[in-house]
Amino acid sequence: MKRRTFITLIGGAAAWPLKARAQQPAKMKRIAMVHPSEPIANIVVSYDRFYRRFFDELSRIGFVEGKNLVVDRYSALGQRDRYAQLARDVVNTRPDAIFAIEGGLGLASKAATTTIPIVTIANDPVALGLISNIARPGGNVTGTALNAGSEIWGKRIGLLKEVLPKLSKVSIIVQARRVWEEAPFGSEVRRAAKAANIALNAVVFDGTINEAAYQRAFAAFEQDRPDALMVSEFPVHFTNRVTIVELAEEHHLPTLYTWRDFVEIGGLMAYSPDLAELGRSCGYQIGQILNGANPGDIPFIQVTGQELALNLKTAKSLGIEFPATLLGSADFVVE
Repeated sequence: MKRRTFITLIGGAAAWPLKARAQQPAKMKRIAMVHPSEPIANIVVSYDRFYRRFFDELSRIGFVEGKNLVVDRYSALGQRDRYAQLARDVVNTRPDAIFAIEGGLGLASKAATTTIPIVTIANDPVALGLISNIARPGGNVTGTALNAGSEIWGKRIGLLKEVLPKLSKVSIIVQARRVWEEAPFGSEVRRAAKAANIALNAVVFDGTINEAAYQRAFAAFEQDRPDALMVSEFPVHFTNRVTIVELAEEHHLPTLYTWRDFVEIGGLMAYSPDLAELGRSCGYQIGQILNGANPGDIPFIQVTGQELALNLKTAKSLGIEFPATLLGSADFVVE
């Protein structure tokens, strides 16, 4: 039986819009969707379940693109050093709300405006400096918090150990040195690996993240040769999921991902929040803001559930057999 991923309320320019905006009636609302890496053409309702649920929720609340809602789409195309300028460019268009689809973009957007409402997705919005209180954010920022601390990474490492009993050495792909060395994320993963007595090596990207950067990372794995790989949940990895899954297959490297979508296209396994529910929660918050709610009064939504996805075909190609208990607890299985 599939377990639902639950969310709860705690405490009660690198690229340009697809087309110029025409003059709109006063009743029209306008939002800016800003992604750290996804091509603009992909930020549409038909692309994946995240966007489908996001726009479905907005529609349920009463906002439909092309009817009473204008959506401007932007992307940093994997260039973190463009975040600040992109945020300023977006703010200068004066949208009714900004949806910054990553914590770093949320922070850049907050630095660019104190008045335009911002909805973002962050591992730990307090530690990142976006807000000081999850239950009552104050200011102009709200969103969804993915962070489950070292416990979630301990669970992920534990799942790898169930699949690979002799596991002793794991590598992880991280999107930026600051994320690994200064943000809570890095210390949480290191703490989880230490508790599991696992040697951990991080491959950290600097500069633009693209296919060539991932190829270099996997070439480094040939030197280090870990027993398994983990891919962190940052959106840039999701954008490049086909490249990552193909490289993991090419290098015959058992890999645990942080989104089910990797498993759907051939990844070995994932333990992650439900991406559709994440889209729904963000759509709900944007809808409330467009209806006049103050973002500072909207609590950050905390992801509290995870889904386990397994790919039997990929396991067979790697010579791996999933334990029966693991298969029995899976929420999603690719035969």
